[in-house]
Amino acid sequence: MSKKRSYLSRRDFLKTAGAAAAGSLLGASETVGKISESSGTELAVVPTRTFGKTGARVSILSLGGMFDIPSNQLLLRQAVKWGVTYWDTADCYEGGRSERGVGKFFGKYPETRKKIFLVTKSDARDPGGMTRLLNRSLERMKTDYVDLYFVHGISSIDELDDDTRAWAKKAKAEAKIKFFGFSTHSNMEECMLEAAKLSWIDGIMMTYNYRLMSKSKMQEAVAACTEAGIGLTAMKTQGGWSSGSSSAAKLVDSFIQKGFTDKQARLKAVWENPNIASVCSQMPNLTILMSNVAAAMGRTSLSARDLHLLDQYARETASNYCAGCSNICQTALAEDIPVADVMRYLMYHQSYDDYDRARSLYARLSPDIRERIGNIDYSLAENRCPQGIPIGKAMRKAQKLLA
Repeated sequence: MSKKRSYLSRRDFLKTAGAAAAGSLLGASETVGKISESSGTELAVVPTRTFGKTGARVSILSLGGMFDIPSNQLLLRQAVKWGVTYWDTADCYEGGRSERGVGKFFGKYPETRKKIFLVTKSDARDPGGMTRLLNRSLERMKTDYVDLYFVHGISSIDELDDDTRAWAKKAKAEAKIKFFGFSTHSNMEECMLEAAKLSWIDGIMMTYNYRLMSKSKMQEAVAACTEAGIGLTAMKTQGGWSSGSSSAAKLVDSFIQKGFTDKQARLKAVWENPNIASVCSQMPNLTILMSNVAAAMGRTSLSARDLHLLDQYARETASNYCAGCSNICQTALAEDIPVADVMRYLMYHQSYDDYDRARSLYARLSPDIRERIGNIDYSLAENRCPQGIPIGKAMRKAQKLLA
């Protein structure tokens, strides 16, 4: 008698993931163990989309690598099983431990390398520095190549030049990278629009969420990149959230009725745009991983009313969110203060509860800036800010919370 093969359906997985997400991390771990140990069971997996002109298929949910990967190897194993096969890291994440954790995993499970769309990033801009960091990344991650290599966190397309283009061409010829691009937290739209005019940018990772997706300039930038065949990955997709708003309360009620949380809904809002190939999310534990996988696999979409309420909420709370347009506020200051960066660190602290990361990044600012940041006149910058952010108040709050 032949052995029948069981199949864990999308519906069964969503029920399991929902129960685990509602419970404790221990509960999630126990659930994962039961699923993993079920003999002959196949899992439904996260959908994929085409990554721009590259033709590569990537999972619509990407595993952000800014966490203790060496100590979370089980999480990586589960990510592979559930089809979360787009992994994002950087040479600087966790002081190099992130890349080493990926290497530890590939060392133990070398057969999984071919399943992973692997991305890492360079903090260097010059060709020599990029070569050194790429070679170090490859050694750390125990791989001969990365699928996509980013210049990390640009705020102007001028940070890339003909030397960068020549370097990327050479690295591709040497089969050390397949594709090339950049990530950006600041002035995203300008960087994207300029990149679309070039012929050698394969991918971009940018801040993109329910607050930014309805802005005309971001829509223009996404359309231009799509036309140019540039693969797009969204990050910072949660976009800040406060339960104190009446609109937030309406949204939560609507989402609960559909069977998902506000965090899952904010991911779904981004996936509503088919031109966004993937969402990069920090998922440092199994609870978050399962919840996000459930959101990616769930067939229930946001309604037009849901999207309208999200947009309404974004407008009501605009002054609580920095849209990253540092070329507007920072040029209004007499002193060189990285306002957009500090606002991002504050967001990590207040919206993501990632206190250690926020303080660690803030500590990298020069002692002089940290000392002066709360005593500068930000009135002109505040007048120019399209979000209406009380920048001075935010800088003083950052100085107090993150020091």
